[in-house]
Amino acid sequence: MALAEQEAPAAVPSRTAWWLAIRPRTLGASLVPVGVGLANAGRFGPLNRSVAVATLLAALLLQIAANVANDYYDSAHGIDTAERLGPTRVAQAGFLDAATIRRGLWAVLGGAMLCGAFLVSAGGWPIALLGAVAAAAAVAYSAGPRPLAWYGLGEILAFVFFGPVAVCGTVFLQRRSIDPRALLLSMPIACLVTAIMLVNNLRDIPTDRATGKRTRAVRVGAQRTRGEYAVLVALAFACLPLLALTITFWALLALIAVPLAWVEIAAVWQRDGRDLNLSLAGTARLHAVFGTLLAIGLLL
Repeated sequence: MALAEQEAPAAVPSRTAWWLAIRPRTLGASLVPVGVGLANAGRFGPLNRSVAVATLLAALLLQIAANVANDYYDSAHGIDTAERLGPTRVAQAGFLDAATIRRGLWAVLGGAMLCGAFLVSAGGWPIALLGAVAAAAAVAYSAGPRPLAWYGLGEILAFVFFGPVAVCGTVFLQRRSIDPRALLLSMPIACLVTAIMLVNNLRDIPTDRATGKRTRAVRVGAQRTRGEYAVLVALAFACLPLLALTITFWALLALIAVPLAWVEIAAVWQRDGRDLNLSLAGTARLHAVFGTLLAIGLLL
């Protein structure tokens, strides 16, 4: 056994450990699509502010639950080890014990369910169904003897839940109907959040392959994963002219993010291993900038 595995973990304050567990830098993935959905709904009249806040909180809590579950179950399944290339995971590092993480996970899911109950009162059974599926997917992605992530479904789940479900669900809660254009509006957001997932799985190919975690990146290889990343980022920007024609000319405001996208595509082809953590942060930043610009364009 390696020396690093024998040493007791360095103590960190509980607050710091939980900060690491919730992965705050990733949370834009849930906030951006809801923000875009709210901006689109706001084009047709005043927003219900209490529903808007509850939607943001529910999306945020579900992503935090997914992050905490991933931290806990990847350690339990032996996927997160001392050889991990990504940021520190609190379960693997021993910063929090298993029972504490489980309690935290259920507390976050409980908060999401409370927000969900309020949203169901506003949106009815379609929201109840979507919420139940989203909560189940948040945990099942990492939990169980054969987590969904092991089947190479991570990118598909990210595309669906952080794209059409989040954007269209937000619009439905505000307007009780879905304009088909909202689905189109969700496509570039879905592409970019899926690109974030691709970078994460690209970085983890060596350790995932060694532990039997068969993500899509493991299945298709590093070079093809890089190609898929470039295609997804390009598709996000290719959607903008269509959005300008069907929704508002000001959707083109998101083209300001093109230089950032070019830098990130080039970097993904050049980086490997831990260096891809920089691309992970950069792609999350691209997603946030693109989504913010798009939302502003919808409000103009």
